[in-house]
Amino acid sequence: MRLLQSDDQRDLASAVRAFLAETSPIGRVREIAESDAGHDPRVWERMAGELGLAGLAIPEEHGGSGAGRGELAAVLEELGAALTPSPLLGAVIAADLLLASGDSAAAKDLLPGIAAGTTLAVGVLPVPGDPEITASGGTLTGVAPRVPHGLDADLIIVPAGGELYAVRGADAARTALTTLDLTRPQARVEFAATPARHVGTADVDRALDLASVALAAEQLGGLRRCLDAIVEYAKLRVQFGRYVGSFQGVKHRLADMHCVLEQAEAVVRYATWAADEDPGELPVAAALAQSYLGRAYFRVARDHLLLHGGIGFTWEHDAHLYYKRAKTDELLLGAPRRHRERLAAHLDLLP
Repeated sequence: MRLLQSDDQRDLASAVRAFLAETSPIGRVREIAESDAGHDPRVWERMAGELGLAGLAIPEEHGGSGAGRGELAAVLEELGAALTPSPLLGAVIAADLLLASGDSAAAKDLLPGIAAGTTLAVGVLPVPGDPEITASGGTLTGVAPRVPHGLDADLIIVPAGGELYAVRGADAARTALTTLDLTRPQARVEFAATPARHVGTADVDRALDLASVALAAEQLGGLRRCLDAIVEYAKLRVQFGRYVGSFQGVKHRLADMHCVLEQAEAVVRYATWAADEDPGELPVAAALAQSYLGRAYFRVARDHLLLHGGIGFTWEHDAHLYYKRAKTDELLLGAPRRHRERLAAHLDLLP
């Protein structure tokens, strides 16, 4: 088991970090977040075409790079750190649903466009309490209440009744939602006898496991950026004639945050290793990743905001953007309790 990034993964992360610093600085993130645009199409085009990120984990025979989950995690960490409004996570979920469906014809037909970024695809993963979506006679009926980047999607991959369906985004009724996280727009997608293509069997559990690992990598990137920012601030901000980082209460809080980061990194590295090397271990690793990372990221984002003092509560400061992303991510694939219950079930701990 390898719990450290390889040299190639670190080089990939460095290249993506430099790309995002050029194309998606926090000022640009704010512009997109405060507009009606879900993402910057020019940045997405370069991410998919120039860097090949949309097809990173898609097999080469379907137009992708055939890279592992470790490489994908390295990229998602950087996107999470930069808060880049990007449909990559939704595209990854869509591709994973298609790859697990067993429909080779659908994979051959749909995955190359997703890999190239020319088809903006999102995958729907229902969470407990969501209304049921039903299929009948080549149509879907029901509601997907919260679909990240659902308003922009060309293609929506939807599980229904144990089967998997592909729906053209333009055929569904879509309504933009007002959400806490301004950097990841969501939409309510309604199907009313909407034409749908059957694309195999829906392996929702595997797709959820892989999505949990991918989201955990994003969360780790945001967590790390929050800690780096508050450590830098504590070394520069002077209060009562002393750097605030010299106060015992602040030092203890920063030390606690560092411990959270170390544990979060170990959990994500374990989960990505399992996704690449040990499919039998993946359900445990994925449930652990979301059981821990959701609350860990929110805790650090909260302390990042609080330790900035009064300025951290202002709209002009970036702390609230990370705070809102952390809280939304904590619930994106279901509340932490859902993942703890899944973890307990996999470990045979439930009565």
